[in-house]
Amino acid sequence: MKNVLFTLILLSGMVTVTFAQTFRSIDKSPMDVAYLPDNFAHDRSGSDKAIAKIYYSRPQKKGREIFGNVVAYDKLWRTGANEAPELKVYQEIKMGGKTLAAGTYSLFSIPGEKEWTIIVSTDLDYWGTAGYQEKYEILRVKVPSSKLSQEVEAFSIQFKELGDNSAEMNLAWDKTVVAVPVQY
Repeated sequence: MKNVLFTLILLSGMVTVTFAQTFRSIDKSPMDVAYLPDNFAHDRSGSDKAIAKIYYSRPQKKGREIFGNVVAYDKLWRTGANEAPELKVYQEIKMGGKTLAAGTYSLFSIPGEKEWTIIVSTDLDYWGTAGYQEKYEILRVKVPSSKLSQEVEAFSIQFKELGDNSAEMNLAWDKTVVAVPVQY
């Protein structure tokens, strides 16, 4: 009986070690979520309801030159890493003055040195930009880019509330930021 118990304990230890050796490491560009209103995920005690949320992956700078190098200027970008960000809009909003109905969308962009084109598409679940089709675009807006005084190490998307049912969806990485006007 002691030999059987010892053998079972030994085998279970081997199974645990084997599993631990095959488990993949964490993603190099972890996922994050941004909410409008910004405090929605952190303070649900108020009567606020989510207006929009965006799931996206956060690539890291790691000492690289980002825009014009890692991310080419004037070419379609998935706006982050891995899959294109998924934007869920819970009520009709305006982005850059253009109406966007409630629904779930993909977010793409075309970064430029002085201006970005922000693109919203109804085609979901894109890895990168391969196979992207313009026919699914429902919104395109141009917004100026600005330089930051401090580097942003990990690509970030944040909503900044401005009051009077307006906000900005800020996209920042390295020393670049763009602010997309949002009204709700």
